[in-house]
Amino acid sequence: MRLLVSPVNASEAEAAMAGGADILDVKNPREGSLGANFPWMIRSVADVSAGRIPVSATIGDFDYKPGTASLAALGAAVSGADYIKVGLLKIRSRDEAADMLGNIARSIKDFDEGKRLVAAAYSDYARVGSISPMELPEVASRSGADVVMVDTAIKDGMTTFQFMTEAEIAEFISAGHDRGMEVAIAGTIKFTDLALLKRAGPDIIGVRGAVCGGDRSGEIKEELVRRMKADIS
Repeated sequence: MRLLVSPVNASEAEAAMAGGADILDVKNPREGSLGANFPWMIRSVADVSAGRIPVSATIGDFDYKPGTASLAALGAAVSGADYIKVGLLKIRSRDEAADMLGNIARSIKDFDEGKRLVAAAYSDYARVGSISPMELPEVASRSGADVVMVDTAIKDGMTTFQFMTEAEIAEFISAGHDRGMEVAIAGTIKFTDLALLKRAGPDIIGVRGAVCGGDRSGEIKEELVRRMKADIS
C-alpha cells in the first residue's frame, strides 16, 4: 500500500516527504472533506516534491456542475498536480456522475494524457444524500477515471469503517481492480484501522488527521508519517 498524506502548505509537504509519504495530496480542510487549495499552493507543493513523488490535488466536494468542475480540474493540472481528485458530494445518480467524470477526464487528459483522475465517493453517503460508493467503480471506469476512492464527507470523528463493513470495503476494492483502476481508502483513518486495511489491500490509503496527532486542523508531524509508513509496510 502507498501512503497518501494531505498537506495544506509547503512546510507540511516537507514533513510528509521526510516521513516517507508516497503521494502528497494538496487540500484545504477548511473548505470541506476534499476542499480545494489555491493554485499557487499546489505549485509550491510540486516544487517541494520536485518530481520525486507524485502530487495530488483535490478540487472540491461538488454538486452537479460539470463545467465548473472541469475548469477547476484543469487549473489543478496546470498548477502541477499529477492526480486530480473530485468529490461527488451532491451527485445523486449514475448519469450525473458519468457526465461529471467524463468531462473532467477530458479536460485534464486533453491537456496532458499522463494526468490521472481520482473519483471519490463517500462512505457516509446516506447522511449527505450522495451516490453510494458501491456504484462508483462501474461509472468511473467508463468515464475515464484512473482511481476510485472512498472518503467521509462529514469530518466529525466517525470513520469509513463505521459506515462500511470490511466485506463492503473489500467488494469496493475488488470492483475497482476488476475494471483496471487503482483504489484508495480514506475517511478519518486511525492507526488502529491499519490491520483491517492490510487485510483489504487497497493500493492507496489517504490520511491527514492521524498524522497531525488526531486533529486534522493541526499540523502534519514527520514522526507520525514515518510511524504510519512503517505500520503499513
